[in-house]
Amino acid sequence: MKLNITNKFTDQLPGDPIQENSRRQVTEAAFSFVKPIKTSNPRLLHVSSEMSKELGFSNQDIQSNQFLDVMTGNSIIENSKPFAMCYAGHQFGNWAGQLGDGRAINLGEIKNWALQLKGAGPTPYSRTADGLAVLRSSIREYLCSEAMHHLGVPTTRALSLSLTGDQVLRDVMYNGNSAYEKGAIVSRVAKSFLRFGNFELFAARNDLKNLKILTDYTILHHFSHLGNPCKEVYLKFFQEVTNKTLEMIIHWQRVGFVHGVMNTDNMSILGLTIDYGPYGWLEGFDLGWTPNTTDKKHKRYRYGNQPTIGLWNLYQLANALYPLIDEAPPLEEILERYQLDFKTESIHMMRSKLGLNLAKKNDLLLIESLEKNLEASETDMTIFFRKLSDFKKEFPEQGIKLVENAFYNIDEIHDDLLNNWQQWFSEYAKRLEKETISCEEREQLMKTKNPKYILRNYMAQMAIDMAEKDDFSLIEELYQVLKKPYEEQPEFEHWFAKRPEWARHKVGCSMLSCSS
Repeated sequence: MKLNITNKFTDQLPGDPIQENSRRQVTEAAFSFVKPIKTSNPRLLHVSSEMSKELGFSNQDIQSNQFLDVMTGNSIIENSKPFAMCYAGHQFGNWAGQLGDGRAINLGEIKNWALQLKGAGPTPYSRTADGLAVLRSSIREYLCSEAMHHLGVPTTRALSLSLTGDQVLRDVMYNGNSAYEKGAIVSRVAKSFLRFGNFELFAARNDLKNLKILTDYTILHHFSHLGNPCKEVYLKFFQEVTNKTLEMIIHWQRVGFVHGVMNTDNMSILGLTIDYGPYGWLEGFDLGWTPNTTDKKHKRYRYGNQPTIGLWNLYQLANALYPLIDEAPPLEEILERYQLDFKTESIHMMRSKLGLNLAKKNDLLLIESLEKNLEASETDMTIFFRKLSDFKKEFPEQGIKLVENAFYNIDEIHDDLLNNWQQWFSEYAKRLEKETISCEEREQLMKTKNPKYILRNYMAQMAIDMAEKDDFSLIEELYQVLKKPYEEQPEFEHWFAKRPEWARHKVGCSMLSCSS
């Protein structure tokens, strides 16, 4: 297995001079060198055909012992200099200080893709943790990152999923009920794993020299089209990060994805969805829903608040970059523009979900009344919008019948709520009369914006439950289904269904912690 691995990150950024892998504060450094720990009985469970091809791995490579050993930490690729990144962050709105890669070890870059092992052992940033990962959380990350890519959502990617053969002690719900679980490792890739927190760390420590080195490095390798680093380019850099963050969250809202833990250390500088923990998709449409049990009280990271949290996090990044710019007004202008742009892009996104090609002044009222109806009863977001693509403006009275499978309890749709729905379908039909595209064109447009298949938590949990019994077939089936989320795929029609009742209150389906 011959791979041309490079080490731009460690060659061009300041490193930790201490070689000892001990938990500690690391200063004036962007990373620490660290090696993965050996695994006892590794087993490769799944490989992304797309990412393996992208990185230059042949089928022969994938089937080799060397590939397995590298992807489970038992062997180091030639020329690789494994390291863990040092960063800080705000967690649930509070400054947490130094954080860093506590259970992720970077191997270097292959074809300008950063390759990382998640769950490969402790680093100086592991604090009191062991740096390991379990099969449960690894399956969730592996499947979800690939599913998000095929949905058109900017995301980190997954290359492989492996068992380590070791047992890992975990307290799933943080309630004192620890138990041993199967250890696992996900190898994941991205153009960069840099986060807002990388910049916050140097700014918080007033280490302006290394803040500039890091920012210049980021611009050189990931935003080179902006020009050579200078005050003007730093502003352009922040503007582009803002735009990418906005675009990512718009996609989240479009498909009903809730990240669950939007701390600044979980915000990618490239606008990628990163760190899949207690995520979830809306089952019943609910602007106030969060899958994270840690956030149950305040619901800071609820679905409807994600755009606002994106802005809050960008404010923290602006504060970190301020010393390089030394002017607040231009940064504030960019942040204010985010709010205006988000309103515009959000309406544009909802128009596309509704098959509206033209912009009309009362569209916002139509959207708001729809969301009010969706929340008034437990309505599956994915099924509702997918079924709505078959709506015929000539027969608005058939609207309820068309989408009835989206309702968790159709018997709730009566009296005032039934009248509200009938009125909405009538208004929607009138609005469609103003469109210039055909019914067939509208249907096709809607089916490119409203997926039929998403990785519902109960689906991931079923794959986890089977994998715990050494049956990994459902991982492959879901991987295949989620590669074509907008296509009909009649052979997988059984996955186009509401959350079953048994999953309503099951751990892993409706209740998830930050260890999920």
